[in-house]
Amino acid sequence: MRCHKWFLLLVFVLALGAVEATANECCQLDNGFQMIWSGTDSLMTFSELASYCGPILWFSPDEPNLDGARGKDIRMPMNFPFEPAVDAPLVYYRVRTILNRIQRKGEVVVREDPKRVDTQMNLANIVGFDLDYFFYYPSEEGMGSHDHDVEATYFKIYAHRCEDCVTQHYALYIERTIAKAHGLLWYDNTLVTDEYTEFPMTILVEEGKHASCTDKNHDGIYTPTFDVNRRINDAWGVRDIMRGGGLYSGSFQAWMAKHRPLDRRIFPPLPGDSPLRAEFSENGLYAPDNAIYELRPFPRPEDVDTEAEPTLLHFVDDKGDENWPEVLDANDLRSVLRWMDEERFINSLSIAYRYDGLNHGSRDHTGGLSFIFPLLVVKNVSDPVAGGWFVNRMYFKDKKLRDFSWNLLYTTSASRWVDGYFAFGWEWDEDDFGENHTDMMTETGVKFRLNMSHTPLKFLSVLGTDFWGVRVGIKNKGIFNWESIGYAVEVGAGVW
Repeated sequence: MRCHKWFLLLVFVLALGAVEATANECCQLDNGFQMIWSGTDSLMTFSELASYCGPILWFSPDEPNLDGARGKDIRMPMNFPFEPAVDAPLVYYRVRTILNRIQRKGEVVVREDPKRVDTQMNLANIVGFDLDYFFYYPSEEGMGSHDHDVEATYFKIYAHRCEDCVTQHYALYIERTIAKAHGLLWYDNTLVTDEYTEFPMTILVEEGKHASCTDKNHDGIYTPTFDVNRRINDAWGVRDIMRGGGLYSGSFQAWMAKHRPLDRRIFPPLPGDSPLRAEFSENGLYAPDNAIYELRPFPRPEDVDTEAEPTLLHFVDDKGDENWPEVLDANDLRSVLRWMDEERFINSLSIAYRYDGLNHGSRDHTGGLSFIFPLLVVKNVSDPVAGGWFVNRMYFKDKKLRDFSWNLLYTTSASRWVDGYFAFGWEWDEDDFGENHTDMMTETGVKFRLNMSHTPLKFLSVLGTDFWGVRVGIKNKGIFNWESIGYAVEVGAGVW
């Protein structure tokens, strides 16, 4: 388990009250995170939570939806067409999940508001939240351009309760930020908060396509391994050049993003007692030269005017449970693990047709099926140095799939359009005379994969994956024996 997982577990234990802190440690409310709010009142509304945690949005100077606007004149993102307009930028929020405490007194939600604005929660009974923000743009440009675009950024937030303060104190910390990119989980720009992370979180908005990307230090420049520190090789970054129609699905390069002027930022409506306002205030005025967006709850599918804007329904309907928030019980271990682990999507499976061709011998030129699954079966393992992935591969080939192989495969990413790979393992081979042969094997080559959701073949995504690919490799039976070198080709579905 990585260090950040141990740290996350420690914070969780503290939040449940299993470990008592000293009064000095407790009332400082530090714990290694930047505090985004603290106070003595445990009651907070959904709209207040969204205001304290809201991100800064930073646009490219050539963002087409800005129509040349800058500073206080920016009105993007905006309201959905079926909702009342507002003379300001508008961001939508959703409190997706709430994890309650084991030792709680009373209810988590103490007052319901049907509009989900003034719904009131009791932080004394809450460990944390999943808080999502959504951004609506009337159009997008580039490959696969279309009317209407909804992008998102997710926050995982801890609610800390001080048990030993003279006056009971509460605080909110953002543990991680997940900035979504083009609807693919592998492209997520994920930043786990560290000592260099500055809040409010700045989100770089991709020109024309509007993918979201974290900017840890507010410098307007995406720096891999710094602004994104999880699944770095697969993270999308911010690629302003996508507006021109190119796919550019390889690794991020610095020339893909444009410089962002300060007057293309819009700011969250931070409340007056927010500790984050001071950095962006001049002469007592908060963000005096920039637009400040308003907040609304994310609408329900039933609110969409399907007659006037029929294509808008799926943009709202596919964003998850409309009956948010979902309250998870900390007494249920499965609920706790589900809330803490946001990377379950990488429990992926790939399946492909495989063809082996050897230079000589009686067992050459055989076809079969190849399966790839996570190294730990239920969880993939990433290389902590280079950012690649270790996975299991098994293939069955020859007559009635009688031959079998298991090998450990390493590849540099799960989403780049071309990757190298290396595999090492064993083959168990039965010949036509019923004799069994066991050989060590090695294989190396390249895999070409394509995200089908951006092509005319996007209907293939119904099989459960957006990626299809071809693997071409050089295979050898044995380690020191180089007489059995041949080739292997795999064609199939899945990121691996």
